[in-house]
Amino acid sequence: MQPTASYQQLLRLAWPIMLANAATPTLGLVDTAVMGHSGTVTALAALALGALSFNFLYWGFGFLRMGTTGRVALLRGADDGPEVLLTGMRALLLGFACGVLLWLMREPIAHLAAWALQANRQTESLTQLYLKIRLYGAPAALATFALLGWMIGMGRTREVLAVQLVLNAVNIVLDLYWGWWQQQGLVGIAWGTVVAEWSGLAWALWRCHQIPSGNSTPWPSALWAEFWNRSAWRALVRANGDLLLRSLLMLGCFGYFLNMAAQQGSTALAATHVLLQFVTLSAYVLDGFAHAAEPLVGKALGARQWAEARSVVRRSWLLSQLAAAIFALVIISFSPLLLRGITDLVGVQDFARQHHAWAALYVLISASAFQLDGIFIGAGATAAMRNSALVSALTFAACASALAKDYSGLWASFVLYVVMRGLTLAAVLPRLLRDPDLAR
Repeated sequence: MQPTASYQQLLRLAWPIMLANAATPTLGLVDTAVMGHSGTVTALAALALGALSFNFLYWGFGFLRMGTTGRVALLRGADDGPEVLLTGMRALLLGFACGVLLWLMREPIAHLAAWALQANRQTESLTQLYLKIRLYGAPAALATFALLGWMIGMGRTREVLAVQLVLNAVNIVLDLYWGWWQQQGLVGIAWGTVVAEWSGLAWALWRCHQIPSGNSTPWPSALWAEFWNRSAWRALVRANGDLLLRSLLMLGCFGYFLNMAAQQGSTALAATHVLLQFVTLSAYVLDGFAHAAEPLVGKALGARQWAEARSVVRRSWLLSQLAAAIFALVIISFSPLLLRGITDLVGVQDFARQHHAWAALYVLISASAFQLDGIFIGAGATAAMRNSALVSALTFAACASALAKDYSGLWASFVLYVVMRGLTLAAVLPRLLRDPDLAR
């Protein structure tokens, strides 16, 4: 069979993810604007700390999305419609259960986060209140992660964008109504986000119901017993456990990077935060190409169409490399203008300008690691991703310990970290493209 994956097909799958990713910061921007115009400095600080806590918390549960995508894509390739549906239902239940567990632990989570962030007493109290309210939305948010993974595995990236837009729209309206119009401040913003998360889940459930899975068997009479299949649940938990460990290792590396930057002074930390905005913006685009590759690679491997899988890998990698090169060139060429747009602190501008080449290099090199992540997610090769994250984290820790006293040395360690992520996955790629079972 001749390969059919085209650049146009990859772009059709990628652009909705890019827009969905770009829409995500809008929530934080609107929350901040409402609180900045209607609240106190303390409430604004509490919002910032609470939002930061949720960013880290929910990033750790990204495995619910990734693990579902790969499994669904492989099953589509194998033309196993019933199991495609069952996989989505199992992931949905797992995500909801994880969210309920977070909700039940909202008191210790709120206290732990406030303790870790070390704010003053009034800010700490408001931060805890915000976190406790937001955790009422955790079951919906984590269940939605699973449904988004199912949608991507089905190649329905436009539906992912639609869910994100619904969630954003509800949240913005309720922020303005409760936070600004009703003058409920931080509490109104928190409840607005909770309602938006449950609304997003409802929309995602409805849209998933409209997507044919290739299953013509009525639910639940014929499939209910198979839903509780122990081997299927063990495989799901094992894959998600691999991805959870990977996420924790990555969080640890980013946290260590920021901690080492903070030890070099406030200016270094502020400049690092600014430079990471370039990295984050590029990641939105590069993630789009990685997500586009996931369903195509998984479907090809599930159907044992090796030539098709190699075609997807090659073309998606070329697109991601082109995008990364453009971003790196923009950072190198226009950093003074970009930095002035982000901050008017001259000291931070000067410090960041002296080291902006490291951010450009990181963006350029990270494209391969991001794209390989998408390929391995699509193949369901979670053990290889776990092992790659472990080797990369150990390499980064060793290099940073030796080099981080110098700011350029810290960035060099960070660049080496993403190089190792790419190399460790690339070493397994040939086996993956011969037979994904060999790489798991």
